[in-house]
Amino acid sequence: MKRRKAREYALQILFQVDFTKKKIDSKDLEEFWSGKKDGRNVKEFTEDLVRGTLNKIDEIDMTIERVTENWLLKRMAAVDRNILRFAAYEILYRKDIPSAVTINEAIEVAKKFSSAESAPFINGILDRLAKEAGKA
Repeated sequence: MKRRKAREYALQILFQVDFTKKKIDSKDLEEFWSGKKDGRNVKEFTEDLVRGTLNKIDEIDMTIERVTENWLLKRMAAVDRNILRFAAYEILYRKDIPSAVTINEAIEVAKKFSSAESAPFINGILDRLAKEAGKA
């Protein structure tokens, strides 16, 4: 399964939701998937990340703000904020994915979609989050 691709898709969907402030529905997801030729596993993992993150968004946001020092979530770059959100969901709620894998994948997604400073920033926050959750 191409989980990195699924994480990239999850970032794109979460970014759209964050930007538009609109709840996502099955029609929106259908539209997102139209024209994409990814397998069922990529789609299922993407949608699990998106739904799981959005279902726990308030808890995830509070946790991220608690482990960041002198950073408000709303002041972070939107790409970084949404990478942190899906990665936090994985660390806190997905028992089948080691936190080290999640952190590495989040860093790689950040390198591709965000600025040069984002990777170490995201690494530090997720490392603290994983340690606080007892998963590091």
